[in-house]
Amino acid sequence: MKIMTRFKSERIAKFAFDFAKKNNRKLVTAIHKANIMKLGDGLFRQTVKDVGQLYSGIEVNDLIVDNASMQAVAKPHQFDVLVTPNLYGSILSNIGAALIGGPGLVPGANFGREYAVFEPGCRHVGLDIKGQNTANPTAMILSAAMMLRHLGLNDHADRISRATYDVIADGKIRTKDIGGSSSTTEFTDAILAKLN
Repeated sequence: MKIMTRFKSERIAKFAFDFAKKNNRKLVTAIHKANIMKLGDGLFRQTVKDVGQLYSGIEVNDLIVDNASMQAVAKPHQFDVLVTPNLYGSILSNIGAALIGGPGLVPGANFGREYAVFEPGCRHVGLDIKGQNTANPTAMILSAAMMLRHLGLNDHADRISRATYDVIADGKIRTKDIGGSSSTTEFTDAILAKLN
């Protein structure tokens, strides 16, 4: 059973628009299936549009999840901030991970009213590489940086993120999933070296 309420839809919509405002984003796109799920997803879509009217300077539009999935692959640059019910967000985050190189690269965060959880953005558990020291630690490291930013430790978060991106950009140390042969430990050590 899928339950949608105006209260919860407003909460996630406000979070999306606040995020957009804080990060100088100009567009929030609501992802839905209101063409079929007229009541639940229709309520979600309308609520996002209603909340959007409270945020001047930020445009709001919407896409059906089927089209959004195709657009994410064909023209991902058109998106700025996506706001979705849980299921559609899981689908689109996995598409995004595939577009940039795989599940080892995408950080993630889940924000509740009282708690926040920071973890890799993809739900790929990597059982096939368990114990081999070949996993890409980028998603976990960047998730930790997101946690630091959430705690107001922006300088630390920026340093860790920058070091991680620099290692990837250098291209000398890469794990197997992004075209290299380095181990998890070697990749992590390269990030630590950049921090020093």
